[in-house]
Amino acid sequence: MEMVRSGEIIPRPVVIPAEVPLEGDLAVPAETTSVVAFAHGSGSSRFSPRNRFVAERLRAHGHATLLLDLLTPEEEQVDEVTRHLRFDIGLLAGRLVATVDWLQAGDATRRLSIGLFGASTGAAAALVAAARRPDLVRAVVSRGGRPDLAGDALPDVRAPSLFLVGSLDDEVLTLNRQAAARMRVPPEIEIVEGATHLFEEPGTLEQVAELAAGWFDRHLIGADASRSTT
Repeated sequence: MEMVRSGEIIPRPVVIPAEVPLEGDLAVPAETTSVVAFAHGSGSSRFSPRNRFVAERLRAHGHATLLLDLLTPEEEQVDEVTRHLRFDIGLLAGRLVATVDWLQAGDATRRLSIGLFGASTGAAAALVAAARRPDLVRAVVSRGGRPDLAGDALPDVRAPSLFLVGSLDDEVLTLNRQAAARMRVPPEIEIVEGATHLFEEPGTLEQVAELAAGWFDRHLIGADASRSTT
C-alpha cells in the first residue's frame, strides 16, 4: 500500500534487478490500470524536477509512475567526467527492457498496461525497449528527445509514439523528423510553441505534462489491462 498525504500518492523506493541493481521510485494510485516508466535524459537522474513534475501530473490522471536511475551512483560519477555512458543507448535500453520485464512480473504492476516516457537520450532507450518488447510496451512519449539515436530499432517500434519538441529547439526538431521518417508506425510530433530544449519557459512544461497525460490516457487506459496475470 502507498502512503497518501493530502490526496498525493507518496512514491516508495524500489530496486530493479537488471545487470546491476537500479534504484527507482514507484507510485501506484488505487484502481489504476496503467504504469509509466521514465527514462531520464543525459546527465540526469530519477530526481529530475521536470520528470517528477510530469510524473505527478500523470498520477493525477490515474497512472502509476516509476522514476528510475538507469546508471548506478558509481557509473554516474564516471559519466560526469567521461560523458559516454549517457550516450550508450544499448546499455540504457537493456536496463529499461529489464525494467519492463520487472513491471510485467511484479505483484503491484503485473496487471498494468506499460508506457514509457523518455527525455533526451532516454527517449532513444525508450524506443529501443519498445521495439524489443512490442507485446508489453503500449505507448511511448519523448520529451525533447533524441529518437534518432535509436537507430535501426526505429522501424520495429509498434507502440504509438508521441514526440514533444520545443519550437525553438531547431536541431532536435530536425532530428525528430528524421527519426519519424524511419518508423513504420508514424509517430505524432507535437511542437510546443515558444519552448527551448528544456521547456524552461513559463507554461511549456505544463503543456508537455498535459499532452503526455492525454497520450497515455488514450493508449494505456483500458488497453488490454485484463491480460492474464499468470
